[in-house]
Amino acid sequence: MIRILQIVNNMQRAGLETVLMNYLRGIDKNKFQFDFLTHRSKEAAYDEEIKKIGGRIYHMPRLYPQNYHVYMREMAYFFDQHPEYRIVHSHIDAMSYLPLLAAKRAGVPIRIAHSHNSGIDVNYKLPLKLLFKQGIPHVATDFFACGNQAGNFLFNGRPFFLMKNAIEVKRFAFSNVRRSEVRRELGVNENDVLVGTAGRLSYQKNQEFLIDVFAEVVLHRTKMKLFIIGDGEDRKKIERQIHRLNLDGKIKLLGSRQDMDRIYQALDLFVLPSRFEGIPVVGIEAQAAGLPCLFSDVVSGEAIYSNRSIKLPLSKKAWISNMVGFHVIKDRSVGYFGGYDIKKAIPILEEKYEELENRSL
Repeated sequence: MIRILQIVNNMQRAGLETVLMNYLRGIDKNKFQFDFLTHRSKEAAYDEEIKKIGGRIYHMPRLYPQNYHVYMREMAYFFDQHPEYRIVHSHIDAMSYLPLLAAKRAGVPIRIAHSHNSGIDVNYKLPLKLLFKQGIPHVATDFFACGNQAGNFLFNGRPFFLMKNAIEVKRFAFSNVRRSEVRRELGVNENDVLVGTAGRLSYQKNQEFLIDVFAEVVLHRTKMKLFIIGDGEDRKKIERQIHRLNLDGKIKLLGSRQDMDRIYQALDLFVLPSRFEGIPVVGIEAQAAGLPCLFSDVVSGEAIYSNRSIKLPLSKKAWISNMVGFHVIKDRSVGYFGGYDIKKAIPILEEKYEELENRSL
């Protein structure tokens, strides 16, 4: 059994966490086990399922600058108590520097830095993250990325292994029966045009831009509604913006959902106006559900595999024009998934982990 320590912030329902669960569910349990080291003390959405599969979950202090000295001490103690981990796989972008530094000091032979984004959140930790980004090559032995844009951003030209943000494609197949059922549950009329976006309510996902755009769109398309799926630090700000623009009856915040495969069925258009991205999992899922999609032009072309998808600059004029001119499609069949089928991606990752395990011996 090869036990791999996956380092994340927490295992809530979000992009990279969902991808890890997709791999965990399908990987050969006789050969591999994922354990998780998180930076939150509260139980997260996927914790119970991880434990049922046989995974362990460990908790470390939050990665606040005032905690760094305590964090490094706790990590040193952790690796001293857990010499079984020969592969550590960190998914927290530039912040991976700290856990991988601790793993290096502890003599862990394989230390993977995984890039999931092509940019960094603008907050008080930005200078530290930029510093840690420069330090990643000095503490990691191997480099993974969800896409080429994300890998080039974090690793500055160093070669990396591409681990696809793969999904269980059959779950997202479109059904008119499911569509009608979910729309009834959500209180959506059959002649309403339903637009959806999903992701953390945050600077990166840029929901405030979308709401400003939507305020103009509904002047022309009065039957259009917007559902925002996800939660995060910007929720209160977004609620105030919706109320200020008198859009309470047009925009609905659904919070974090565990049934995104069903939600996509109810939508007519999926939009993602992100400021930066890696390979957005929700974008991969929405295309698998046959949805027309509008993506900001920061989304890498390798994430787009459907001819129903368009990339747009972050210009209000462009987004208003495309949303006003959008036509609902009836045929949402999908025959190609751009290599994002989890059944095809798992054997590739298994082979890579076996190679790394052999190197660690």
